[in-house]
Amino acid sequence: MPLPQGTLQRTAPDHPNPVPVAARTRATMMLSTLLLAAAPAVSAPAGDLLAIRARHLATGTGETLEHAVVLVEDGRIVTVGEDLPIERGIPVLDLEEEVWVLPGLVDAYSRYGLSGSGFSDLRPYIQAADEVRLDDSSWARGMRQYGVTTAAFYPAGRGIPGQSVVVATGPTPEGSRVLRRSAYLKALVGNDSTSKRYLRDGFKEADEWLDKEAKNREKYDKAKEKAEKEKDSDKKKAELAKLGSYKPLPPNMKGQAFLDLRAGKIELLASINKAADYLHFLDALGDEDVSWHLRTSLSTESDLFHVKEEIGEAGAMVIIEPEITLHPSTMRQRNLPAELHRAGAKLVLIPRADNSTGMKEWFRDVGVMVSAGLDRDAAIQAMTHHPAALLGVSDRVGTIEVGKDANLVMLTGDPFEAGTEVLAVMAGGSVVFGEDEL
Repeated sequence: MPLPQGTLQRTAPDHPNPVPVAARTRATMMLSTLLLAAAPAVSAPAGDLLAIRARHLATGTGETLEHAVVLVEDGRIVTVGEDLPIERGIPVLDLEEEVWVLPGLVDAYSRYGLSGSGFSDLRPYIQAADEVRLDDSSWARGMRQYGVTTAAFYPAGRGIPGQSVVVATGPTPEGSRVLRRSAYLKALVGNDSTSKRYLRDGFKEADEWLDKEAKNREKYDKAKEKAEKEKDSDKKKAELAKLGSYKPLPPNMKGQAFLDLRAGKIELLASINKAADYLHFLDALGDEDVSWHLRTSLSTESDLFHVKEEIGEAGAMVIIEPEITLHPSTMRQRNLPAELHRAGAKLVLIPRADNSTGMKEWFRDVGVMVSAGLDRDAAIQAMTHHPAALLGVSDRVGTIEVGKDANLVMLTGDPFEAGTEVLAVMAGGSVVFGEDEL
């Protein structure tokens, strides 16, 4: 099919720190010929450009485009739309009819490739960022071959084991693989007094520092006021110089994370298993006004459906596996992710197993949930946009929109049909998986 000629132009400003688009010249069984439409009368626009044309493109915003065109420049998306004409001279990656394009997947809760059991007490200062190798190691290659272009790693342990880090599995336009050093503070909360005490003690640590800081500031202000009243100008000058500018007390390691929670710099992720745990979490949180989300692990005893309406009304995001469970003590099946979605909660789906098998079967497992009643668009958003929002990086990843990093997953067919596989993956405008077949 000849390429349409026209004036597909950039719709976003140029960005700093360009990252080149990697794939250009070869063909595959599913990625048809890369066409270079050069015309003597029209020169190619400046910049590192690539147009991708797909029959089916799910943006991650709840919309699916037909006959879509995505224009990538310097690692970012600068145009996306339906039936757009392409200017002569722009390289075009023309996909086969059956290929689907989705945003790069976002795994919001992982220990993939990491080891260690962690601690079981209050250690909110621990950073998962200190565990993750940021070079192109096996964990990165392992994740992106299944379409994961963004991942959040959390510290191991129980109680309050520390803070997660958000990283890119491939190149980014800015060059740094760390998208956010501290995204959420993980807290395991149950119906026991110990786990609730850890949460309360964390805020208590913050309050005690604030009290000490207030007293320290008061002491400084009084000393400064006294010095300023000194009649001897030389003595006054010397005393003021000795005082210098005010230096706040450094927060203790435990209290700082909870001060950051209150300031909105990080989020709180409460890991719960049962409906009673949710109520105990709210009780432990008390009047604290912090942003929080939930993580729940499904089992035969899962009864979170008892509080699904309350969770939905709270507008919480829920990290959960795509798994059919049984109503406790019965053989009646429940699709808890679908129930939570219908109640108003925002789903964040993760692989059923935190390993290569779990990631390989991620689309298939979510497809089971879709066939059992989970809204299709909600399922796509639960693997892309919602986890990016939970991690605080939705301004860069999670959807196919103008200005976002060019993270794309190309699939051999419908995402939720049996037999569909990841064909190729693009991260930051570069093909990071499937390049050997291009």
